[in-house]
Formats: sequence, structure tokens, C-alpha cells
Amino acid sequence: MIPTQSRFASLSAPALPPPPTPRLQNQPSVQSLSSTVVRLPLHTRRRRQQRVRRRREVRALDAAQAFDFESRASEEMEQRARLKIAIVGFGNFGQFLGRKFTAQGHALLAYSRSDHSAAARDVGADFFCDPHDLCEQHPDVVVLCTSILSAEAVLRSLPLQRLRRSTLFVDVLSVKEFPKNLLLHLLPPDFDILCTHPMYGPESGKHGWAGLPFVYDKVRIGDSEDRIDRCDRFLDIFAREGCRMVEMSCAAHDENAAEIQFLTHTVGRLLSKLDLKSTPINTKGYETLLQLVENTCSDSFDLYNGLFMYNKNSTELLERLDIAFDSLKKELFGRLHDILRKQLFESPSSGTLAKRN
Repeated sequence: MIPTQSRFASLSAPALPPPPTPRLQNQPSVQSLSSTVVRLPLHTRRRRQQRVRRRREVRALDAAQAFDFESRASEEMEQRARLKIAIVGFGNFGQFLGRKFTAQGHALLAYSRSDHSAAARDVGADFFCDPHDLCEQHPDVVVLCTSILSAEAVLRSLPLQRLRRSTLFVDVLSVKEFPKNLLLHLLPPDFDILCTHPMYGPESGKHGWAGLPFVYDKVRIGDSEDRIDRCDRFLDIFAREGCRMVEMSCAAHDENAAEIQFLTHTVGRLLSKLDLKSTPINTKGYETLLQLVENTCSDSFDLYNGLFMYNKNSTELLERLDIAFDSLKKELFGRLHDILRKQLFESPSSGTLAKRN
């Protein structure tokens, strides 16, 4: 007799096979795939992996692509560092400065009452003959580069209302107290003021500015970071050229410049009145005098006149120079008189005075 558990086990239905996995059309079965897998040699698989890596290799890390945010950021920084500078008075000295401005990548606007459009094209500047058109360009910096005598008239002719009220005004005149007071008086209080004096010109600076002094006084610069940065970027133009940067008050500048500049110009123009000529036996000292005449007389007389009229220290220096020259003449003629007196009245043998017939 069959046990009860075994009997019920024999009566249970047989286990059905699992349903087949649905398969896409034309998809091979697992058995067919396993039968077609071919194991490549190890060295072949490595060569293929190297070729894949080689195709994905970046060959130009510094190439500026559309997604190159580093390149975009660099371009934006250069654009922010680029100043739009307007030179008012585009004469000889204005063109001399403008060449350096454009060479360093700054945008240059030029204005002058005379037609210097050809010179502006050579420098790489946009030339304006109307001050309204110039001011409507909204320059970051306006450089007053006129003669000392015409500075006030030119400044009064500018339509300041067309400029941004945060514009930086810079003067490069050879005296400093006069333009400082002029700018403070005529400019609106929101305008920034930087008084500067490059202590060189087209002749002395034609071979470069390295080592040449550049004097500046931050008369009125706003407290905001962008205004301070703009002033520093303008001063950096001269620092990058190797100038010896000297921060000095306008009053101290004029006191020193009277002896350094006005005296030099006075001596050079005084020597030019003698019509000195080069000779076959020139000494180095004489060559220096001839060079001094050439350097000082190449500047306009208006510049020399401005150094005298608008620097109170120059009047005192001219008086001192006159007194010194009189003193030197008295010393020379006094010795000459002593020698003549001895020759006329002293006896060579006795050493006593003798009267000659």
C-alpha cells in the first residue's frame, strides 16, 4: 500500500517550463550570440583601446572654443583694462603721447582746433574738429594737452554737460598749481582730477621713456573702486614704459621745476641769442651747450613764456639769475682792474708804485 504523502505527491501536476522571453524581430538568441563570440588576442584588444584613447585626445588645450570660458574671461578683462582716452590739443606733444596710448591697446580720440586728421590716422586715433562730437563719445579720460597760455580758453570751450559726470580729467602742462586751480574751479565736483607732468618731450623721449621722471598728483579721485582703478590704469601706461613715477604735490612740483626746467630753458634761449656754431675743435662741454640750445629752442616760445608767467617761483629765480650774473661780472672785472693797476703803477724792480711818463 502506497503512503499517503507519496500518493499525493504522485497525483500533483508536473512543473511547467518557464515562458519564453519575448524577442524582437531579427534579434539573435542567447545561444546564437554565445556561439558567435570570438575572443581576440590580448595584444589586439590593447591596440584597439589605444586607438580609441588617441581619437579622444585633446590636441590644443589653449584653442578658443565656443565653450572656452577662460578665453572669454580673459578677453573681458582686457576689454575692461582698455581705456577710451581723449586728447584735447593734438599738437606735437599730444601726438607724442598718443602713439604710446594706442601702442598699448587703448582707444584714442583726438581733438584740436587745427586740422590734424592725417596725424591722427597715422597714430591710430579718431579725429574730431567739433568738441561736441568728441564729448558725445563719452571718453573715460580727457587729457588736456594744450599750451599753458590757451588752457583756460580751451577748457571753457568744452561742452562738459555732454560728458559722463564721472569723467577723469588729466593735465600734462609744465606747471601744476595753475591747472590744478583751473580744473577745480571750472569742472563740476563729480569729475575726477589728476595733475601730471611728464618731465620729457618728443626730443628727450624719442628713444624711449625708461628712467625718465613722471610727476603726478591725485588732486581729486572718487572713493569708488572703479574710479580708483581707472586712475591707476592711466598711470600704469607710463609705469609700463619704464618711467620713474614720482608722486608730488603741485606746489612742490612748481618749486622744483622753476630751477630744473625754467632755468634750463632760460640758459638755452640765452645761448641761442649768441648764435653759437659748431667748430672743428669742439669740446664735450661745448657740444653739451649746443645740444641744450637745440633741445630748448625746439619747444615753442609759448611754453617758455608759460613757465615764466604761471609759476610764481620763476620770477624769483630770474631775479636771482640776474643778481648772480652781476656778481660774476663784478668779480671778473674786479680782478681785471687789479691786474691793470699793477701793470700801470707798480715798478717791477722795486715793488713800489712808480709814475710813468
